[in-house]
Amino acid sequence: MTQSSAPREGTRPRIPRAKVTGEGAGRGGSDAGPPAPEEAGTGGDGSKRRPRSRARSVLRWSALTLSCVMLGAASAGYLYYRHLNDNIKKDDLSLGEHRAAKPTPNAAGQTPLNVLVIGSDSRNTAENLRLGGHKASVGAKPLADVQMLVHLSADRSNISVVSMPRDTMVEFPKCVDPDDDEAYPASTKLMMTNLSLGRGGPGCTVATWERLTGIRIDHFVQVDFAGVVSMADAIGGVPVCVKDNVHSRNYKGEGSGLRLAKGTHAVKGEQALQWLRTRYGFEDGTDLARTHAQHMYMNSMVRELRKNATLTNPNKLRRLAETATEALTVDPGLGSVGELYGLMQEMQKVPTERITMTTMPTEPWSQDRNRVVPKSGDADKLFAMVRDDLSLDGKSSGPTPSAAGTAPVTSSTPTDQITVLVRNGTGADGGTTVPRRATDVVAALRDKGFDRAAVDAEYTPRQTSVVQFPSADLADEARFVAAALGLPPTSVQRSTDVSGVTLVVGADWRSGALYPAVREGDKAPLSARPLSGGDTDACMDIQEGFTW
Repeated sequence: MTQSSAPREGTRPRIPRAKVTGEGAGRGGSDAGPPAPEEAGTGGDGSKRRPRSRARSVLRWSALTLSCVMLGAASAGYLYYRHLNDNIKKDDLSLGEHRAAKPTPNAAGQTPLNVLVIGSDSRNTAENLRLGGHKASVGAKPLADVQMLVHLSADRSNISVVSMPRDTMVEFPKCVDPDDDEAYPASTKLMMTNLSLGRGGPGCTVATWERLTGIRIDHFVQVDFAGVVSMADAIGGVPVCVKDNVHSRNYKGEGSGLRLAKGTHAVKGEQALQWLRTRYGFEDGTDLARTHAQHMYMNSMVRELRKNATLTNPNKLRRLAETATEALTVDPGLGSVGELYGLMQEMQKVPTERITMTTMPTEPWSQDRNRVVPKSGDADKLFAMVRDDLSLDGKSSGPTPSAAGTAPVTSSTPTDQITVLVRNGTGADGGTTVPRRATDVVAALRDKGFDRAAVDAEYTPRQTSVVQFPSADLADEARFVAAALGLPPTSVQRSTDVSGVTLVVGADWRSGALYPAVREGDKAPLSARPLSGGDTDACMDIQEGFTW
C-alpha cells in the first residue's frame, strides 16, 4: 500500500493498516463496543482563545447539543464559540461506488434526514486507552462497534433509531480510501459489520448501510470515549435502572467492570461509559443486550437534557463544548458548529415520546451461532418503514411519499416492448434460496403486459430487492417496472453490473406477485424491541451469575 506524503487538511491522520483477513469476527469477545469513534488528531492548533463578546451573544450552543446528534434527539441551545469549528474533524461521507436513491419528497415538499452514528473502538490516544480496551489495540484498525441510524421524519414529527449489532454478518461494497487511494474490493462472503470502518473510514460504513437497507444516508457522526464521559458529567448523571445487583466481570476477567445495586442510579463519567460498554451481566450476555441498554441510556439522556436547568455556567459549557467537538468526526456537510446547530433545531421539533429506539431484528447465522444475520421479513419491514418515512410507533405523520399528489410513473416505451431480466437473490445472508422465485415473478410481470420479461440464470443474492439499469436512457423503464410490482422508488438504482433493466428479487420478497409494502399505521416489529423515548420505567434484566 502506498501512503500519501501528508494527510489532507481536516482529514483523519493515518494509522498503520493491517490487511483485513478472514471473513468473520473482529477483535476480541469482550466488551469492546462503546460509542467511541477513532481519535483523529487535534483538528486545530489546540489553543483555547477567549471568545469574542459578540460571538458569545449571538452564537449559542454547547457540547450537550452535539451529544444529541449522536443519540438521535435534541436539546435546548447552549453557548458555543467559533473556534469550536477547528476542533471538528471531517471525513468523506460515502466511499462506495453507488449511492442509495434519494427519498421522494412528501406532498408538502419535505424530505427526511438520515444520520448514521458510528462508535469505534479505537484506542489511539492515551485518554481513550485509559478509559477502555487493551494496549494491543493501539495502532490497529478501528472497528465500528456501535452503528445507529437516526431517521428524522420529513414532517419533523418523529425520530426513528435503528441499531445494527456489531456481530451482524453483511456484504461489503467496494470502497476506496480517500487518503491513500487503497481499494478494498466488494466482499465475496459475509463479513462482520464492524470491519467496515477499517476499509477506508466511516464512508465505507455508510456505503455498507446503504447497500443493505436501500436507505439514503445524509450525514454521519462519530464520538470517542472521552467525549462520552464528558457529556455524562455535563448533565450531572444519566438515570439508569437495573432489576438486581450487577457486576459485569466474569472469571476470565471479561466485562466492563460496571457495579451497581438494584434500582435506579444517575451514572456519569467512567461509570456511564461502563454502562454503555456492558455486555456480560445484562440479559443474555450478548451484543443485543448491550444495544438495549444503550437505548435505555440514550432515552434517559435526552429526557435529562430537556429538563435540566443547571447547565448555565458559561465557563463549564465552554470546556464541555471544546471536549465534545474534539471527540467528533463528521462528514463535510456537518463540518461546522453552525451546520450541526441547524440539524439540532430540526430535531428539537420532535417530542420525546415520539422517539423510537429499535434494534435491527436478527437471527443466528447458520455458519456460526455466535454471529447473526438480518432476520428475513422483520428486518426488511423495519428498513422499509424507514425508507418510506413511516413512524415506528404506528402514529400518523402526514402524507407519505406514496400518498395522493405524487405523479404516476410512466414510460415512453410500451409495456410489451420493455425487456426486463429477473434474478433470484432470495438466498442472501446465508438464508435458504426460494426455488423458482425468478420464474414466479416473471409470470407476474407477463400478467401485467411485460411480454419480454425473462429469467436471468445469474445468481446475485441480496437482502433488499432492487431494479437496476445501466444507463440514463433506461431509467424510466426501470422505474416503471418497479412501480408495476409495488417496489419503492428507492429500489431503482443505476449500476454498471447489468446490461439492461434487471430485477433482483431479494430476501425481503420471498413470496407473492407484489412486493410486500408497508403502510401508514404499521408499527415496528416486536423483534426490533421498540423502546419509546417517553418510557421512564425501562429497567435492565440481569444475567444469571453476574449478581452479588
